[in-house]
Amino acid sequence: MTSVDVRRAGDRFRTTTGWLASHHSFSFGPHFDPANTGFGLLVASNDDVVAPATGFDTHPHRDLEIVTWVLRGSLVHADSEGNSGVIHPGLAQRLSAGTGILHSERNDSWRVTGEPVHDEPVHFVQMWVLPDEPGLTPGYAQRDIGTELASGGLVPVASGHPGQDAAIRINQRDATLHAARLRPGETVRLPAAPYTHLFVALGTADLEDMELYTGDAARIRDASGNRLTAGPGGAEVLAWEMHAGPAVAG
Repeated sequence: MTSVDVRRAGDRFRTTTGWLASHHSFSFGPHFDPANTGFGLLVASNDDVVAPATGFDTHPHRDLEIVTWVLRGSLVHADSEGNSGVIHPGLAQRLSAGTGILHSERNDSWRVTGEPVHDEPVHFVQMWVLPDEPGLTPGYAQRDIGTELASGGLVPVASGHPGQDAAIRINQRDATLHAARLRPGETVRLPAAPYTHLFVALGTADLEDMELYTGDAARIRDASGNRLTAGPGGAEVLAWEMHAGPAVAG
């Protein structure tokens, strides 16, 4: 039987510094709740706003599939494998940490020394998924899917499922991330899966009889194609379809 657990934006863990405003859907860093360490294969979903000319300096990751989705502004990525790129709205990006990788992520205004490119914050959602197995070779991929998003409906962003044609591949056969920029009143059906995690990144939406606002999430167990309808201002949503997961409470 389908069950839906709605988590409100204001109930998330929060990290605030002089340059970062971050909201964490799950336990993260110093914020720990043993009943909220992940959902399905998803172990992090951070809603970040980074000020101009700042960002995350070089830091390590290991044995994670990291997907970053920019909502506003642009983000510069660089890593120890020699990969680099500028991530902007509509561009799918994946970093496979595997045996270990170092990377940095900074607001795009940092690119030009001396004169900043712009003074706009960058707003993005970064999501971590467990890989199929530990010790994989690190990797990187990015692809612009703005045209697909403009056509409406759910667009497969990242997937490791053999039968799923997604923009980029991840090393997790049981997970697919979908994104949608829904027009006002547009309705889609969420993926049917043992675990479906819906995040309303922007705007408002109605999930069956439940109204969701910016920053709200719904953790759906045994989803069976739940109807999601965008509110009067439209919505941008991210939905993880997961067909496996550890025994994680919450």
